[in-house]
Amino acid sequence: MEAILALEDGRVFKCRSFTGDGEAGAEVVFNTGMSGYQEVLTDPSYSGQMVTMTYPLVGNYGVNPEDVESSRVQVAAFLVREYQEAYSNYRATDSLCGYLKAHDIMGVEDLDTRALTRHLRNTGAMRGFLSTRILDPAACVQKAQELPTMEGQDLASRVTTPTAYRWLDGQPEFLEAGMPLDRTLWSGGDRYTVVAFDFGIKYNIIRCLEKSGCEVVVVPAATDAPTIRAMAPDGLFLSNGPGDPEPVTYVVETIRDLLGEFPMFGICLGHQILGLALGGTTYKLKFGHRGINQPVQNLDNGKIEVTSQNHGFVVDIDSLKHQAVEITHMNLNDGTLEGFRHKELPLFAVQYHPEASPGPHDAHYLFATFINLIKNHKSHA
Repeated sequence: MEAILALEDGRVFKCRSFTGDGEAGAEVVFNTGMSGYQEVLTDPSYSGQMVTMTYPLVGNYGVNPEDVESSRVQVAAFLVREYQEAYSNYRATDSLCGYLKAHDIMGVEDLDTRALTRHLRNTGAMRGFLSTRILDPAACVQKAQELPTMEGQDLASRVTTPTAYRWLDGQPEFLEAGMPLDRTLWSGGDRYTVVAFDFGIKYNIIRCLEKSGCEVVVVPAATDAPTIRAMAPDGLFLSNGPGDPEPVTYVVETIRDLLGEFPMFGICLGHQILGLALGGTTYKLKFGHRGINQPVQNLDNGKIEVTSQNHGFVVDIDSLKHQAVEITHMNLNDGTLEGFRHKELPLFAVQYHPEASPGPHDAHYLFATFINLIKNHKSHA
């Protein structure tokens, strides 16, 4: 079915919908991964965005229920060069087309993704409107221009869990209504207790925490400091999430209130929130870091880590250059901040996704770093 993608600056791309009639409006971004499209689709950090894959062939291994990273497809639309209907993989249970249709998400192919990606790299990520119903370029451009920008939107509140849940046997177990969030939640075993703030958390992050020896309870983004103190965890995890961190002021205030009381590990949006809580500032990147091949240098040992990333905003490195904060990781493509730790408080953060779903496993050591931070904090308590 014929479709059109129009960007707010007037650039228009012809394409074809492989999921049938539909339309969508959102920020248009690109992902440089060669695989892992199902994890991309279900990553809550993509809320409010249409994603184009730079790898030309997509759909050849289908989809399966084991590789989802949240309860639903999160992208606003999926843009590819060539869709492959005939999938082949022993784990697959459905086609990509069937999966998108089941979640009412539009997918298009026959799009010049190379030209689109080059345009976004040159001009920056921007709003776009995709439709099979309106094929007039000028009308579609106007629709794109009328969409809200990513700046100033609190997208974490859209994707966070509505109620707290435990992670048991690889699945979320939601707490009963009215059940108090306090220390009685924990089983009382020998595992470390971790509260994970859900700003758009991915399932494999929780799996990695569990494998590291943690009992995890995931809480909504708006959970306040007194509730966290009542739960009395051994550590706090600040998850990934979509959009601009500065409007999420309620989370920044909560984390600032808890600084020093619990060991903290932040990634992606959690990294930015910790940066803001420490007095830093953030800004929007031109086209962001999205893919499974982002090079990062670990300044502690000089090694290069290939990382999985998905973000459009970053902490201003100059805003954190004071004696109490130590820069630990740098992006080798553009020199932006990728990680820091506090010299006095038990906290550290990285801008990327160490759980690597999808992506390489170079950063898995960070979960062990978090466990060691918890051990050291408990030994000095």
